[in-house]
Amino acid sequence: MGMEKEYSEDNWKWYRYDHLDEIEFNEAGDYKGALQEWARNTTENKTNVMEIDTSERDKEFLSGSLIYQQKVKEQHKNSVFHYFLTRDFLITVNFDSSVIQSDDSLLLKKMDYTHNAIDGFFVILGEILSDNIQKIDKFEVRLNELLWKIKDKNNINRLEEIYELRHQILVWKNIMIPVKEIRLGVEETFGEGVTEGTEFKRTCKRIERGYTLVREYQQEIDDLVNFEEMVSMHRGNEIVKTLTVITTLMTPIASWGALWGMNFKVMPELEWKYGYLFSIMIIAATTAGLYIMLVKKGWMGDILRGKKKNSFFK
Repeated sequence: MGMEKEYSEDNWKWYRYDHLDEIEFNEAGDYKGALQEWARNTTENKTNVMEIDTSERDKEFLSGSLIYQQKVKEQHKNSVFHYFLTRDFLITVNFDSSVIQSDDSLLLKKMDYTHNAIDGFFVILGEILSDNIQKIDKFEVRLNELLWKIKDKNNINRLEEIYELRHQILVWKNIMIPVKEIRLGVEETFGEGVTEGTEFKRTCKRIERGYTLVREYQQEIDDLVNFEEMVSMHRGNEIVKTLTVITTLMTPIASWGALWGMNFKVMPELEWKYGYLFSIMIIAATTAGLYIMLVKKGWMGDILRGKKKNSFFK
């Protein structure tokens, strides 16, 4: 094949292009038709896609597109590269190692230890995962800080931060799932024999490590969300309980006021010398009696106690 070469080993080659129209299909050998069809279908592709072709023995190939970098705050700010993988060669289009902060010379050095195009492809996937795992390690610091912010001062801003971190971890998970799918697709396409390569095994371990971190942090964030919901529910119940008790304690005042506010012609209490003092005493006595009854029944709870610093419920 007379394509522009980026890397060449005795057993395989890597052809790296910036655009699909740079590929020389006439020199693609037995893969010319498949390569042309892949290029046509890939032109407008901006998302994760993977296709397997095992229709011809020893001519199997794996092709598709992979989002390897995604901005957390903006959906359409991402980096996508396209790949066409056989046992003998790998074609990548629009892959930029600088996006994942990987040095080209280091990437090619790792290629020296590969034995086929599949191992070479997994070196690239390994670098993509390394970049994302480094970001996840920094994420751990933010999560730990948030954990203690909740303890120190819990409010709606903390809940907003939790959901921001939750969205961030879901973005990383969305990057790792297609890589995991590619690993399974490679085994399905080329058989289990390709899994013996060192780089393949190393990248598979990296996939497992990254996916484990994402899963564990996602569980921790879910626990924080559940915790916040529990605290909010408790405080909401306390607010309702407080308002209910206040309304109950105001009932005697409202009832006696309604009674003495009637406009009947004959109301002896209005003519009493100490009627006003008597009404105050009646209202105070019935209110106090009602309060004592609520306390004895345990319906007052802790609503009359002040909140303590660094406490979730007190």
